[in-house]
Amino acid sequence: MKNQNLITLCTAFITLFMLSACSGEKGEVVLSVQQEAAMSERLAPAGSVSLTGEVGGAPATGSGAGSRSGEEVYANTCKICHGSGSGGAPKLGVPEQWSARIDKGMESLYTSAISGFQGMPAKGLCMDCSDDELKSAVDFLIDGSK
Repeated sequence: MKNQNLITLCTAFITLFMLSACSGEKGEVVLSVQQEAAMSERLAPAGSVSLTGEVGGAPATGSGAGSRSGEEVYANTCKICHGSGSGGAPKLGVPEQWSARIDKGMESLYTSAISGFQGMPAKGLCMDCSDDELKSAVDFLIDGSK
């Protein structure tokens, strides 16, 4: 019984010692200006989120130098699929592949180019193209496929 009391007393003493060591108040950490700047840079957000109503201004145009022509958009993006017909894309200059699509109307073609349709991803993966640039590319494809 004596040993059990001694063990309990030692355990309580060690527990109190550990708690006091862990909960001791420490002094404030003082950082240099360079350390503050480095820490702020590491903790800064990588980007920001804009909600639809918060986005202002004109649509993105890639280079910022103005609107690209339909031919430029086609050459830089659309040609990858519409030049070879990969994934079932109708090829430029093959009227029979475009006739049924043209019959649906230009607005339908514009919507498909902007929002995507079946195997075609939205904007044909030209995420920096404005809607007007995509419409110009559709016009270029249609004019070259009649």
